[in-house]
Amino acid sequence: MSRLDVDFCVDERARWRSIDALLLRRGRFTGPDFEPGEDVARVLREHVRVLVVGAGGLGCELLKGLALSGFTTLDVIDMDTIDVTNLNRQFLFRAEDVGKSKAETAARRVRERVRGCAVNAHHGRIEEKEDGWYKQFDIIALGLDSLEARAYINAVCCGFLDYDEDGNVDPATIKPLVDGGTEGFKGHARVIVPGMTPCFNCTMWLFPPQTTFPLCTLAETPRNAAHCIEYAKLIQWPAERYGETFDADVVEHMTWVYTKALKRAETFGIPGVTYAHTQGVTKNIIPAIPSTNAIIAAACVIETLKMATMCAKGMNNYMMYVGTDGVYSHTVEYERDPSCVVCSPGIAHALNANATLEEFMASIVAAYPDSLAEPSVSFGGKNLYLRGVLESEFAENLNKPMIELMNGRKEGLVVVNDKKMKKTSMRLRLSLK
Repeated sequence: MSRLDVDFCVDERARWRSIDALLLRRGRFTGPDFEPGEDVARVLREHVRVLVVGAGGLGCELLKGLALSGFTTLDVIDMDTIDVTNLNRQFLFRAEDVGKSKAETAARRVRERVRGCAVNAHHGRIEEKEDGWYKQFDIIALGLDSLEARAYINAVCCGFLDYDEDGNVDPATIKPLVDGGTEGFKGHARVIVPGMTPCFNCTMWLFPPQTTFPLCTLAETPRNAAHCIEYAKLIQWPAERYGETFDADVVEHMTWVYTKALKRAETFGIPGVTYAHTQGVTKNIIPAIPSTNAIIAAACVIETLKMATMCAKGMNNYMMYVGTDGVYSHTVEYERDPSCVVCSPGIAHALNANATLEEFMASIVAAYPDSLAEPSVSFGGKNLYLRGVLESEFAENLNKPMIELMNGRKEGLVVVNDKKMKKTSMRLRLSLK
């Protein structure tokens, strides 16, 4: 072995000294089944693959933290390009990167700064990837600012779950998620183990509804700058640019709304209409605080490390952080919703023993109007009714009793799919009374 090789080995040991302190010895707070040693360190560095969804303020921090915590195989996906307004908090980007892909730039910067860390970039929408693509990752870390995107990934991962007849989940089908989110000086980190902990859909009530303004207020009695901006966007734009779709990412569109809002504000003597504020209102942008991003991302990285190595017990299961008047954090154990249409092993549904398949489908559409409109139904791995080009082949089943289609059984797990549910299936534990 050459002197260079010796120096490199010594340097590598020193590099991971802090992580090895967790992985090479047993402690009082280690998780169940934790076996300290070189094997767990080797698995972390050579086999665990993590996907980071989002390369913005949280995503940049997540990539940095994971790369410096021993994860050497990372992937990142983001559809956005870098804007000059990102540079104050998304520290992996520089002025010369404006206009470039966030995912590709962030991946390149981490590869340059952290030796031996392979970061694969994917520029595009998360919906463009096949569901099976997400199966290749051991853990998925979310650094998103969109409820819709979180719900989408949650539904994809919950769609992988397999349950037995007793409602027990197959551990091999679990794809864990670590989710972080920030709003000004507030933030949260949570661990989602589909089938075992509450999924994102179970706790959707945690998120307040988006702020809206009555049209009468916008049109007649505006009281602040946001009212003037919304008036320009919702009322003046369709009236003066009929048939043209407003795009908040088009500078000319944003400038037009800003000019109209400023003129209206001057008419009513309302201060505060600026171009930046116009962007914030039309894009529903919440001010981002870099320190909050760093704290929440650090919590998510720690939970990802715990999942990958069991070096410590995982968080149970939601942590909130408030930094307005100090540094305050609180951990809450939320419970699964047994009637969750996304992650439940089966929602109880009772039906008359003589009910037909057509009557069954009508009853579930009436019971779950937000999730179902034109359901397809299967039982025991056999399709009972499919929508689309094959629909005519299943028409004769509509008038058959459910007990006949369920092979004489009065109870069983029925799987329902619907376009309204997009990426998941509804499991119903049907009882024929």
